[in-house]
Amino acid sequence: MKRAAASNESALAEVRDWVRTAQRIVVFTGAGVSAESGIPTFRDALTGLWARFDPERLATEAGFRADPPLVWRWYAERRAAIARAQPNAGHRAIAACEADGARVTVVTQNIDGLHARAGSRTVLELHGNILRVKCLEGCGDPQRIEPRHDWRADPRVPPACPRCGAPLRPDVVWFGELLPQDVFERAEQAVLDADLMLVVGTSALVHPAAGLPLAAHAAGARVVVVNPAPTPIDARAAQVLRGAAGEVLPALLQSSG
Repeated sequence: MKRAAASNESALAEVRDWVRTAQRIVVFTGAGVSAESGIPTFRDALTGLWARFDPERLATEAGFRADPPLVWRWYAERRAAIARAQPNAGHRAIAACEADGARVTVVTQNIDGLHARAGSRTVLELHGNILRVKCLEGCGDPQRIEPRHDWRADPRVPPACPRCGAPLRPDVVWFGELLPQDVFERAEQAVLDADLMLVVGTSALVHPAAGLPLAAHAAGARVVVVNPAPTPIDARAAQVLRGAAGEVLPALLQSSG
């Protein structure tokens, strides 16, 4: 399979042609895309007062049940930082490609909601969204339970489920939890239906999400990696474009319409 650096104009031109002729495109994104908007990874965010905490104390159901206020404050701090972040040129290029008429499904491992804020309409969030909450005991999304409920106005730390009174927790996938089945099944179907998959800003190491590019390749789709560093997917990619999403994607997707 051919591989090339992002600076190689012939490689970019070839992938632009694939984007232009693709019937269905999946863009699979990871932490590198969020990092370009100034959002640190989970472990990178464990600084200052939080540096002394074991990640399992802050990102497991057991840790939350042991000290709900502590974990809630940690996520409230992260949520506030993410709310201040803005979509970068990579997010905007993906959304513009869809706006130009391409059939694009974004499958993301990121929990920040920036793809939707950039304008992408079909976004499958494999690891949830830090800006949402759900009932710890399984009642579900509080806005679906009670559409007018505003959990942000609840002074309790953490706020309570409007149905059962149990604590609300961040709607993210914690260590030891399964990915949301319905979202992952939709992602799998999108991958199997795609003829082009862009794998952007991810090390492609964390399973089961990392299996999606392999499934796309096995189903006959062209897989293109956009990443500054090598990934395990490179050997099966039709092209590898070295560089950051905010640099490569605008050049890659600008002529997709």
